[in-house]
Amino acid sequence: MTSRVAEWFKPSTWALEPEASTFAPTSRWSNKDMDPVPPHLRTWSTMNYIAYWISDATNVAVWELASSMLVLGLSWKQALPAIAVGHVIIAVVMVLNGTIGARLHIAFPVLNRSSFGFWFSYFSVISRVILSMFWFGIQTYTGSECVYQMIKAIWPSTARIPNQLPENAHITTSKMMCYLIYWILQFPLMLVSPQKIRHLFTLKAVIVPFAWLAMLIWAMIKAPPSVSLEPKHSALTGADFSWAWLSALNSALGIYSTLAVNIPDFTRYATTERAQFVQIIIIPTIFTLIGFVGIAVTSAGEVLYGETLWDPTQLIDRWDNRAAAFFASFSFVLATLGTNISANSLSAANDMTVLFPRYINIRRGQAICAFLGGWALCPWEILATAPGFLSFMNGYTVFLGPFAGIMVTDYWFLHKCKVDVPAMYDPNGRYKYWNGINFRAFVALLFSVFPSFPGLISSINGNIQVGKSKHIFDVAWLYGFFTASAIYYTLSVLFPARETFIDRPILDRGDMVSEKHASAEVSETPSIDSKSRNEAEGA
Repeated sequence: MTSRVAEWFKPSTWALEPEASTFAPTSRWSNKDMDPVPPHLRTWSTMNYIAYWISDATNVAVWELASSMLVLGLSWKQALPAIAVGHVIIAVVMVLNGTIGARLHIAFPVLNRSSFGFWFSYFSVISRVILSMFWFGIQTYTGSECVYQMIKAIWPSTARIPNQLPENAHITTSKMMCYLIYWILQFPLMLVSPQKIRHLFTLKAVIVPFAWLAMLIWAMIKAPPSVSLEPKHSALTGADFSWAWLSALNSALGIYSTLAVNIPDFTRYATTERAQFVQIIIIPTIFTLIGFVGIAVTSAGEVLYGETLWDPTQLIDRWDNRAAAFFASFSFVLATLGTNISANSLSAANDMTVLFPRYINIRRGQAICAFLGGWALCPWEILATAPGFLSFMNGYTVFLGPFAGIMVTDYWFLHKCKVDVPAMYDPNGRYKYWNGINFRAFVALLFSVFPSFPGLISSINGNIQVGKSKHIFDVAWLYGFFTASAIYYTLSVLFPARETFIDRPILDRGDMVSEKHASAEVSETPSIDSKSRNEAEGA
């Protein structure tokens, strides 16, 4: 028995079976889930991406983002344009980075090596893992609140369960129970493969919008727009209004700025490059509509209940109709499930496969995310207040704006789509730069991230006064994206890494060639790897 337990803790016991098709020099640097997606696993069509974004937009965080802007003093006519403009910008970046994944069929952590350098890319990967696990915890807690409303609708006595936790814990005993229930319900779905989980997004995209439409109709009947929306005017003027609006815009950018960076994790499964182009239309459209639903229902709740209930579960908690409360809460549970799996656990898992490819694949990475993100963090602290929620959104963008800017600039404007995919799997390949670090990306991050820190610190602790420098934090994503892009491009032109510039894309195998961009070139000019293979076969 002792020997069996000892064997369980040996690293070799957990090592993955090496795959013969790996792109890396050895199995130490890659596994099946890290390799470019083979043709038979590219199953995501245009309709899947439409369903995916309808699914992701219909989640509690998007509702809360829109309605919490009212708490900050903006009117609905001011908040809605901030949401629309923010998601137009994100949609453009999403398609630019998404096209890279659809062409090369590789995940963000591997792609990032071409711009950051093989070893420096681990900084962005680790940052993404941490952020994804934070979001996973937040969405899990949000889902648990919906479970609480479902259980309370069936057994009203749930609200009378004695609380054994202190008030400053920001969570009660009954809600902790619901958190555990939701976590257990969610965990099995995290083990479904990325190719098959798209069916969950389709189901969610069909059911949830109808439930939310019913809530909108209820709000319009109970408190017509002439009563709930039209009288609303912002109390902010001048510079205060301008910075509040820009902060709201930045929060709109921040809520899905993570996917703007790692969207290749999903577009690498695209059937064709064009399949994911629909994102540029569906993202701003659906997110603006959902933002309006959140604002309208929250405004109606303020008329009916005398307070701004920016959290929809608090609104449902005041309903007398138990059946309506149950089904509305169920729609939010389903909404949160799909978003948490796609945007958080899968993203974290893809990143963790790069950190330890010999021991972690996507399924194991999701399990790790479930335990660390679900229990090691305290998401209820972040969601305790509306300003705290927006501060978290803004803080989230400090790193992600620069990451996205460097990725877009490197692929589209600097290397002009000519990259070497096999070299991204080789620590000694052309993307080694200086000891695995691209100093150009390092300097770009230095000047695009740190100026936002004073504002970030001030937002966390209001007693710390940092003067007008806090306003950089109000536009952290925009500042980081454009500053990092400009600095990175300038340094790359002044101090070019000549070994990374090639005449044509190197994608290794014919079935890895992008659908439209390189197929003709491959038929005329064999790749470097193909030449080597032919020479070896001739010998």
